[in-house]
Amino acid sequence: MALVDLLSEAAPVLLRGAGYTLLFALASMVGGLAIGVPLALMRIAPFRLVRWPATLYVSLLRGTPLLVQIFVIYYGLPGIGIEFTPVTAGVLALSLNSGAYLSESLRGAISSVRQDQWRAGLSLGLGYGQTLAHVVLPQALRIAVPSMSNTLISLIKDTSLVSVITVTELMLATKEVIATTFEPLPLYLAAAAVYWLLSLGFEQVQRLAERRLNKAHAGD
Repeated sequence: MALVDLLSEAAPVLLRGAGYTLLFALASMVGGLAIGVPLALMRIAPFRLVRWPATLYVSLLRGTPLLVQIFVIYYGLPGIGIEFTPVTAGVLALSLNSGAYLSESLRGAISSVRQDQWRAGLSLGLGYGQTLAHVVLPQALRIAVPSMSNTLISLIKDTSLVSVITVTELMLATKEVIATTFEPLPLYLAAAAVYWLLSLGFEQVQRLAERRLNKAHAGD
């Protein structure tokens, strides 16, 4: 089969898979941020009883493979009566995993804000939470954008792992086309190109976010 004909035949299936990949990545980004921000705040809390559960969570999720986490959620939890659809299990695993990494990026950024910023907020009569929200977090967010964006961009590639639980994203769609055409090399290369293009799109969003935050900081 000619390469052009092969890619023309595969394009609709690959594009549909890419759409699902994008949706999974966006859903997991939202979930990861919803988990990562509270975790980061727990990690910097002045109370040990608040810090240690978050520390344990981050250590566990960063210290085990994402593929194992997917298997535990989808295949393991039904053994104790907790079942998820493949889509829900995939998004949940990606969100839990990325949340651990995002929390570390944000925690590091908060820690890098100078202590005199904390003292300035407290000297103005602001409480701990107010100083964190109005003085420290805006500065930390600007610092954290590059590393947090890298984690979010990596979700585009990590979505390929949910194909093992029969979620029809880009990688599984590619495998389905290969099963009928028996042309693995050009199709895997085409899938790689699609992942790359999706990542480039998110990199552009990252640059725009950095530019806007830097302008806002300069305006202050």
